[in-house]
Amino acid sequence: MDLRIFTEPQQGASYEEQLAVARAAEDLGFDAFFRSDHYLAMGTDGLPGPTDAWTTLAGLARETQRIRLGTLVTPATFRLPGPFAIQVAQVDQMSGGRVELGMGSGWFEAEHTAYGIPFPAKRFDLLTEQLDILTGLWGTPTGETYTHRGEHYTLLDSPGLPKPVQCGAVGGGVGVPIIVGGNGPRRTPALAARYAAEYNAAFAAFDALPGAFARVRSACETVGRDPGDLTLSAALVLAVGADEAEFRRRAAAIGREPGELREHGIAGTVTEAVDRLAQVAEAGATRVYLQVLDLADLEHLDLVAREVAPRL
Repeated sequence: MDLRIFTEPQQGASYEEQLAVARAAEDLGFDAFFRSDHYLAMGTDGLPGPTDAWTTLAGLARETQRIRLGTLVTPATFRLPGPFAIQVAQVDQMSGGRVELGMGSGWFEAEHTAYGIPFPAKRFDLLTEQLDILTGLWGTPTGETYTHRGEHYTLLDSPGLPKPVQCGAVGGGVGVPIIVGGNGPRRTPALAARYAAEYNAAFAAFDALPGAFARVRSACETVGRDPGDLTLSAALVLAVGADEAEFRRRAAAIGREPGELREHGIAGTVTEAVDRLAQVAEAGATRVYLQVLDLADLEHLDLVAREVAPRL
């Protein structure tokens, strides 16, 4: 099972703090460093203020060597798809082909209002059209042009440049691997089957994971895609201690109750964390994003790398 570190920097983290976590994750053998893409903190002042997700990833691309980098998830409302295709392709080049793109429709209206970002009603349609454009631009052969006429965007004779380093698109075409996540029963699985290299069940209840994965596998079969081509993953909060006292200290540090964490996350003692990850694997996931909320606690990552990962 791949273990990836997933952070929420809008809650209060500088670039330097994120860099420290990314480097620690790389040194400790984790598969990837991912971050949320938000501009407004939730339930806290968020000091020193938000950092832009793709500016951050561009910096990390040059300051790491092995670890994969990406977002869970970039809202379709934040960026125009044409310039965004350029931005993601450039960060992929800067990283030597280590970038992955998680995309969603956007849900946090307050951050849109706070920073003057439009928040349209038909955001899922917006997401679908953006994914069509991103994959179309990246997949257009060099020397040819790309045209798109849709409900929300029109692109005429675009050169579709620059190209990402990777051939991670569905069908093996040029493009960074796309992650589609969410727990919707119909439209999200269909979108993942059409565009994604990975489907992510974000913070779903443990007993809901088998059903979510079954729906996306069925969606793949509906469009004639081999379900085995799609990576299945989950995102879950992390709070693990070498003993009960250390676990409770980490729970308190992120303002969560120990019982609630045990119910919803990879939480408790090392043995409990291993058992939970085994349950997630049994449900069908081959990858887990461990949501790390206390970015100053690098010993937490060290414990998981030393005591949890080797037992999976």
